[in-house]
Amino acid sequence: MRSPKSLPDGTAERLKSLLKQAKSKSEFQRIQAVYLRAATTLTPEEIADALAWHPGTVRNIHSAFFRMGDDAFHISARGGRHRENLSVEEEDILLSQFTADASDGGILVVSRIKAAYEQKLGQVVPKSTVYRMLARHDWRQIVPRPRHPKSDTEAQEAFKKTSRQSSRKK
Repeated sequence: MRSPKSLPDGTAERLKSLLKQAKSKSEFQRIQAVYLRAATTLTPEEIADALAWHPGTVRNIHSAFFRMGDDAFHISARGGRHRENLSVEEEDILLSQFTADASDGGILVVSRIKAAYEQKLGQVVPKSTVYRMLARHDWRQIVPRPRHPKSDTEAQEAFKKTSRQSSRKK
């Protein structure tokens, strides 16, 4: 087994101050993995055992530290909308065209929104894409109505007067 590559002088002190400035647990542990190598004579296996990590992960962090320096400790956040067609701001601008209809209590026709979306994008998209966009911007599809549009109040009153239940109550 070859001897490990030596770290520059003063690395342990610099890493000790970085430990105090760490903003997350993962960043702290990444700094700690290199600090333990600089301050002690622990092997990657022993450091991994102390951090409850796999030895390969510790070696990868050491390698990244030699290549990138302190930037190896700052990992980018995961996740995000990697396959987005439009940004959230662009979607908001697109939906602002239909806000006036929605604020007046009008019914939004998804096919019109879909057509505007496709025109902006320049390609055909499924309806589910538009529904997911509406959900992302907290637009709701379901609105209760006060009465059925085909209801006949006169027929309802006549039924109440002639039903079997009304004759039994007397």
